[in-house]
Amino acid sequence: MSNLMRIGELAAQAGVSTRTVDYYTQLGLLRTAERTGGGFRLYDPAAADTIATIRQLEDHGVSLQTIAAALNGAGDTDLTATLSDLAAGLEALRQAAANAPHSQALLTLISARARALIDLALSIADPPLA
Repeated sequence: MSNLMRIGELAAQAGVSTRTVDYYTQLGLLRTAERTGGGFRLYDPAAADTIATIRQLEDHGVSLQTIAAALNGAGDTDLTATLSDLAAGLEALRQAAANAPHSQALLTLISARARALIDLALSIADPPLA
């Protein structure tokens, strides 16, 4: 139990408030590892990485409800198919940009955003979330 953290310690390490940790726990984004005899929630240190991932996903426009559904197995869990669809969408954007040069800047921004989302998805596909 010595490596487990109380909510305040986790919040400090993750750079969020204790209210954020509590909210993420209520949504099912985080899970408590144990409780103390006094009822305090204890979290695994990996929960700080999970919070960082959640915040990255939020920054990319993914809702907390969507993240919770994915973490709890209620969302689309076929990452390979999703990434394939995104790659096909990127190719369609490239072709559209080639045929409509005046749209190049906008399509380049959209393509970069999609690529960032793909990179983020790939970075979180392997490590388990706490």
